[in-house]
Amino acid sequence: MTPIAKIASEFGEIVVSRDSASGAVRYDQGQIHQSEADAGGVSLVAYIHAVFDLLLQAGCREVLMLGCGGGTLAAMLHGAGVNLTIADIDSWSFRLARRYFHLPADIACHAMDGAALLQSSMQRYDGIVLDAYAGNRLPPQFATPAFLQLVRDRLAHAAGVFIANIHVLDDDDPAARRYAEQMSAVWPEVRLLDTPGRKNRNALVLAGAVATLGRPSLRVAPAFGADGIATELESLLLQK
Repeated sequence: MTPIAKIASEFGEIVVSRDSASGAVRYDQGQIHQSEADAGGVSLVAYIHAVFDLLLQAGCREVLMLGCGGGTLAAMLHGAGVNLTIADIDSWSFRLARRYFHLPADIACHAMDGAALLQSSMQRYDGIVLDAYAGNRLPPQFATPAFLQLVRDRLAHAAGVFIANIHVLDDDDPAARRYAEQMSAVWPEVRLLDTPGRKNRNALVLAGAVATLGRPSLRVAPAFGADGIATELESLLLQK
């Protein structure tokens, strides 16, 4: 891929690259891969498709995203008729997502810490997605009992869902299981969606009205790579 934009953000250099043959665009910050999409803005990352499907399974119409990156999930949800609000501490993410990743201009974007946004507003949501990182780990403010209780308070009703993306190094990394245990102190229903055996993978921890959610499937196929994404989704294990 060829770099097409480099931004010296205070939160780590952002590099946007494009593949001249396929038109695919990639977003990296501080050498951490954050987003990748085809030329039309459809994600090429399996866990994004998993979150997309789970939110639609749950019937979410008002969704808050904590963390933006390239904004591919938001763009896909917007295309499905979902109303979005995004909070990201780095305002560059919104500008780059709109320019290179098809993030619609009418999505409400707040350049602030996601926990602070939840504290400052009483608005409620059908779904809240946590996909924010400092390097390859979850920022500490998102791993406290107070934050998790605040998330539960901002879900609109008993059918609301919370989905957290947790980076897992390998099967010995307890990050996702530990986060699920923290969530279990706040929600009676918690599920872990993971692919044991893979290194450097994305595990999803689900809470709220998640008991009836099934394994996610591919709803919107990208211009290429759809078979590989579908295979990854089929390999996900939904655990209590």
